Amino acid sequence: MYKTNGFTLAEVLITLGIIGIVAAMTLPTVINNSRNKQLEAGLKRSYSLISQALDLYQAEIGERITPDTKGVKKQLLKYIKTARDCGQGSESTEEALAKVCIPNYVNTGSTEKNSTKYKTFNGSTNINLGYFDDGQFVMTDGSLVLLENRIFEGRDNKLYISVDVNGFNKNPNRLGHDLFMFQIDKKGKLLPMGVEGTDYNNTDFCSPTSTSNMNGAGCTYNALTNKDYFKNLPK
Repeated sequence: MYKTNGFTLAEVLITLGIIGIVAAMTLPTVINNSRNKQLEAGLKRSYSLISQALDLYQAEIGERITPDTKGVKKQLLKYIKTARDCGQGSESTEEALAKVCIPNYVNTGSTEKNSTKYKTFNGSTNINLGYFDDGQFVMTDGSLVLLENRIFEGRDNKLYISVDVNGFNKNPNRLGHDLFMFQIDKKGKLLPMGVEGTDYNNTDFCSPTSTSNMNGAGCTYNALTNKDYFKNLPK
């Protein structure tokens, strides 16, 4: 009679237990790395799409979009394929605000509270929605574009273009994680926020410890140039 060697039930259960422990330890890291790669790819894609739209505008009109350009959202929508027009983040009526993707109730006299959808880079506080409420639309890839055109008397106007690269219905919904800011300078150049020449280019605006409600605004340049950026996002 031939004797066959095999595993006992106890040995099989021990092996399965070890596999389960290893999987439990490594799976969150694998999922997190996959998500971070998607965010990085989304940022680069959004940067490219907005840059192309600005170039197409220049090719047709003969000039660049600048902070002094009127109707920036209307101009961009001609050159970017969109799935949804969200109006503006701030509207004069609650009926109009109900159609907005990220509503800002600050100037309406409404009893509604502002969205807590977005947090700062380190998650310590809600972002300042006043920098994202002059026009919103969703691109066909699901990313959300948020415009801010600040008009000043006697000094340079400001134009910010921000993008939630994986859409406002998907986490982490944090500035510098999936929400990134760009600035168009007075010559019409699209600058990743955080680079020299932008308004948020010091360490307080991309910091694991800052309590500023704009912390994360200055992370875009770092996210585009530092290959380890997405590996080191604060929890």
